[in-house]
Amino acid sequence: MLALALLRHAKSSWESGELDDFDRPLNARGRSAAPLMGEALRSIKFEPQLILCSPAKRTRETLELLEADGADTHAQIIFDEQLYLTNPETLLDRLRQVAPTSKRVLMIGHNPGLHGLALMLTETGDAKSISRIEDKFPTCALAVFSFRETAWRDVGSASGHLEVFMTPRDRASAV
Repeated sequence: MLALALLRHAKSSWESGELDDFDRPLNARGRSAAPLMGEALRSIKFEPQLILCSPAKRTRETLELLEADGADTHAQIIFDEQLYLTNPETLLDRLRQVAPTSKRVLMIGHNPGLHGLALMLTETGDAKSISRIEDKFPTCALAVFSFRETAWRDVGSASGHLEVFMTPRDRASAV
């Protein structure tokens, strides 16, 4: 069974108007939210074999902070330009290129593409969680899907079961 975790980057800073969008770092709220979501991934025992991450500064920082407590990951990490501010179709195409040997994938990216991909993939799941995703995919939100397919190339629209949808606010109130 295939499993995919979609994680939107943590809250970024808009303080410096001189920085290119690609180079914007996380702000203080983002730096505190990302480790919470790393804990969330560990609490649901989601251990990615492959991490596909946008190369933007805020996504890289989010990835680093997911493992801030020193958790040891053996996942292969690929920083992929295709994940930077792109549409859901491009994200799905990239996912379909993943080798079938990687059964658990974490994708870290940006809205609106990541939100669109989550909506595109959702077939079944908890109605309240699906409604929350339809409404909003905030910074550092996490959506975890499972698929009946055995190869990523076969994953398509409305083929995923939403296992978990969680935000940093959810995680903070649960602690």
